[in-house]
Amino acid sequence: MTAQDPADAVTPASQTPVPDAAVTDDPAGEPEPLTTPADGVPPVLTTPAEFAAAAAALAAGSGPVALDTERASGFRYSGRAYLIQIRRQGAGSFLVDPIDAPQALTPLTEVLDGPEWVLHAADQDLPCLRELGFRCAQLFDTELGGRLLGVARVNLATMVAEFLGLGLAKGHGAADWSQRPLPDDWLNYAALDVEVLVELRDAVATALADQGKDRWAAEEFEYVRTRPDPAPRTDRWRRTSQIHTVRSPRQLAVVRELWEAREEVARNRDVAPGRVLPDKAMVEAATASPTSLDDLLRLPVFKGPRQRRQARRWWGAIERARALPDADLPARGAGQPGLPPVSRWRQRNPDASRRFTAVRAELTGIAETHGVPAENLLQPDLVRQLCWDGLPSPVTAESVDARLSEGSARRWQRELTVAAIAAALVGADAQDDTATADD
Repeated sequence: MTAQDPADAVTPASQTPVPDAAVTDDPAGEPEPLTTPADGVPPVLTTPAEFAAAAAALAAGSGPVALDTERASGFRYSGRAYLIQIRRQGAGSFLVDPIDAPQALTPLTEVLDGPEWVLHAADQDLPCLRELGFRCAQLFDTELGGRLLGVARVNLATMVAEFLGLGLAKGHGAADWSQRPLPDDWLNYAALDVEVLVELRDAVATALADQGKDRWAAEEFEYVRTRPDPAPRTDRWRRTSQIHTVRSPRQLAVVRELWEAREEVARNRDVAPGRVLPDKAMVEAATASPTSLDDLLRLPVFKGPRQRRQARRWWGAIERARALPDADLPARGAGQPGLPPVSRWRQRNPDASRRFTAVRAELTGIAETHGVPAENLLQPDLVRQLCWDGLPSPVTAESVDARLSEGSARRWQRELTVAAIAAALVGADAQDDTATADD
């Protein structure tokens, strides 16, 4: 991209407030179209001078800062941000390309370390922003706020329509944002993602306060802001699509070796693994059990020119799997973290099954009463683990509260659920005692 004069590149027109007519539903029920940013699509900033000028403009603005990122999921191996959108009252909107000069983002990271950030689905954007050195001191997540309000559909366009009466142009979220130059219609889409995000924040905040859920939201936002990135999964190769059709340990070893070979290529080239070798191809190679390189190349997916170029790499992985001693072969179903599916609990842990049935019924009722999705009322994995393990007798509200707190349940969640969970566990244990006495 041709460098522009920094002053010309980052001086937007004055921010245009959303008119009153735009924040109420149209009488006919149709949202008012919002197809282009009020101030036009800002230029893409790529140089240190442009970043510094944008930081100065943002520092002179006021109020929360709307942010969004565009990644290249499905195209690239990394989850890095290929475009950052920023908007603040009194400063306008900015489109930041962090790829060529990520080390020059310091003026922006410094000016944004303090004001409240407004993000939609913050858990998707925070990791790649942290990777670039951005630090969030305060957070408002409009998607999470919508969930707490019981909004049926919480994607950005739907929420903008419901709360602001505006029809937000969408359509490029799943695009390959790593390509350069970025098309004009993509940039228009990107700028619109932050155009009215602060206005949406204000509307959601008002609704949360009206429902008495503003404290709940504050606790949830802080939890998302401070939560560390999840630890890498173990045995990630076991998540290969259709791996359940692979029967023998030797075939599983083939999938594992192909997965690891593919992972190395994808990581080195920064390409999404599925674009290097589809999951279907790995499973097919494992189940077909080719006996030679020529046999492998006769399989449908491996006939293409891309796979033929990599054929010796894939055949080498298959040969490594075949050479493994039996003791080193992966067991079918072994190594998968977490609990068994709930559908199998009745056979494997009847006591846990009774506990889960009782607790789930209570939580479903609480969620419906308060208009909150059950998965937001209490983390499902935490509920399952609690029911699987049980608690020492006698079960009390205090012991349940301690266990939920250890599992990072927020205060508002514990206030709503602890008493009901304790009663459900006591009842389930009583059923267990009755069944044992009858036996």
